[in-house]
Amino acid sequence: MGLLVDGQWHDVWYDTAASGGRFVRKDSSFRSFVTADGSPGPTGSGGFKAEPGRYHLYVSLACPWAHRTLIMRALKGLTEMISVSVVHWLMREQGWTFADGPAVVPDSINHAELLHQVYTAADPHYSGRVTVPVLWDKAQRTIVNNESSEIIRMLNAAFDGIGATPGDYYPEPSRSEIDAINQRVYDTLNNGVYKCGFATTQAAYEEAIGPLFATLDWLEERLATRRFLLGDAMTEADIRLFTTLIRFDAVYVGHFKCNIRRIADYPHLSAYTRDLYQWPGVAATVNFEHIKRHYYESHRTINPTGIVPVGPLQDFAAAHGRERLSAS
Repeated sequence: MGLLVDGQWHDVWYDTAASGGRFVRKDSSFRSFVTADGSPGPTGSGGFKAEPGRYHLYVSLACPWAHRTLIMRALKGLTEMISVSVVHWLMREQGWTFADGPAVVPDSINHAELLHQVYTAADPHYSGRVTVPVLWDKAQRTIVNNESSEIIRMLNAAFDGIGATPGDYYPEPSRSEIDAINQRVYDTLNNGVYKCGFATTQAAYEEAIGPLFATLDWLEERLATRRFLLGDAMTEADIRLFTTLIRFDAVYVGHFKCNIRRIADYPHLSAYTRDLYQWPGVAATVNFEHIKRHYYESHRTINPTGIVPVGPLQDFAAAHGRERLSAS
């Protein structure tokens, strides 16, 4: 994981020494919005109108942040309207690449071999991390946004009349509750696993591990009486949680030392994960080869040998029984 400085690539890892061993995630840089009529969104400039075939997603199948956008794209029926490129799972000296490999989809838009070339195609003097997802505008030939939480809201709202499957995953009456859940889940769990895994001091690790499992315990209790986080209907809060849960036992328990309990040890959380996995369109967005090989092969400071564990054995197609909560 390197970064660009004035358009020049540098192979530089996160500087945890400056933050007491803590991993501190930087904010995304491109923050414009696609809107139904092309008017400016909450941040950035306007001119990005929701139109079929105009936009392209750059994603990693390993990355939980990019995974959110693939799920929303599938749920909204936008797979034929928003094209996709998929990077290789191995992220080393040149960052994300489009090297040949199973399920890699080359860059048909900018014909880049390295993802940082997409960033400099949008801004030749860009400085910052090169991350996925990236939402690219084919018309203006630039990056619209590289913040996953904002991209999924665009796909949900701006494309509502365009996608093949209508539905609102951020309903206005529930927004304050969704936002509150998102905030806790992001800080302590979505990003919390990285705070644990990328910590370089015992104190920083222990500072993160307690809140992480407190949130899992809270979620287990909440999901005992409701099918989804807010009740009977799936929302963006469920999508944002799912991409961490599906990776947890396979990667975060061992690789990131999040091993107090597994998701398999939580009856409601594990059934909930299976429920979401089996939702139409979701399973096709999950690729465990990319997930496991990315983390275990890319993070050589954590796993110097690059050996990828065979387990755990997981059956996400097994019955979950959570329909009864909607019925009740």
